[in-house]
Amino acid sequence: MSLRFHLLGLAHLPTHPRVSACAYTQKVIKLGRILQLLGHEVTFYGGEDSEVPANEFVQVVSADDRRAAYGDYDWHSEFFRHDPADSAHQTFNRNAIAAIRERCQAGDFLLCTMGNYHKPIAQAEYPSQPWVVEPGIGYEGVFSSFRAFESYAWMHYVYGATHQADGSWYDAVIPNYFDPADFPFAERKGEYALYVGRLVRRKGLDVAVQVTRTLGMRLVVAGQGSLRNSTEGLDLAEPHVEFVGSVGPDRRAELMGNARMLFAPTYYIEPFGGVAVEAQLCGTPVLTTDWGAFSETVVHGVTGYRCRTFEEFVWAARNVDRLRPDDCRTWAVTNYSLDRVQWMFEEFFTRIADISRQGWYEPRPERGDLNWLRKYHPR
Repeated sequence: MSLRFHLLGLAHLPTHPRVSACAYTQKVIKLGRILQLLGHEVTFYGGEDSEVPANEFVQVVSADDRRAAYGDYDWHSEFFRHDPADSAHQTFNRNAIAAIRERCQAGDFLLCTMGNYHKPIAQAEYPSQPWVVEPGIGYEGVFSSFRAFESYAWMHYVYGATHQADGSWYDAVIPNYFDPADFPFAERKGEYALYVGRLVRRKGLDVAVQVTRTLGMRLVVAGQGSLRNSTEGLDLAEPHVEFVGSVGPDRRAELMGNARMLFAPTYYIEPFGGVAVEAQLCGTPVLTTDWGAFSETVVHGVTGYRCRTFEEFVWAARNVDRLRPDDCRTWAVTNYSLDRVQWMFEEFFTRIADISRQGWYEPRPERGDLNWLRKYHPR
């Protein structure tokens, strides 16, 4: 069954593969690709310089609009600037609403990829009201009736935060998705540990610095921010730490593939933490905390270690060579590749489309399995 989708991009950035530090950007690009692989029709609404697989690209905000809202700043080194009330988002919303009104047909889907940032577009009136869906929830500002969360941990966190005590039949958990070709497998590893992510305290960079200091190991750090940041309480410019700044896709894959291990010891409940899966795609084990999405994405003792004390992190780093790179790669490819996750989206969207027929009772005589929920383990 071919469906029609109106896919919303970002107002504050071009939705382009080179903006690899933004998880939202990358998810939108790959979601457009998934929907087209499944044979659906996609209209993408985004900013100038965007590059997203779609049947039609409608530009709804310009580079000049972004510059007027945020000025000229280097988002490679600084954190992204955005606010749902700023002029770039107001322009994005206004133009997107007008363009969707011209194109919307009965049974269409409106994909709101940034939660409450896109809520004004969802609340507008259209000649035919679309199904409003949030397809990748890793944030708290949820509003729609149809929601796909990035992890079970985050779904239950949001349910609790919004005092929702009952489940929702039409919600789903669909993890982030990756193209394995972007993360080449490397069997042989170098002699350094790696941290990739925003340089903020709650991402646990200080844990990585302390553990590698204790072991006399080199730590390579990549991401937006600075090792010295009084606002974040960071002063981590130590001799064994090499800061390489924000890196593009090719350099990121090279660093991940050659690292002995990747540290992702996030303090907060991580909605997904994509770097953990990216590293595993490269065959690199991951050392994480034992909560949030990591409890789902890291197979303890097989593709990494989940730790709760400093001693556990040190032991894990010392013994990371017990883990097999091919197990990491197999786990990540079989559960988080585009080829795998596309069928989860197909199930999710088909279920919603069925509401216009018999809904919850709609028969699916073509079904041969329920493997869309299955997890595949390396051994």
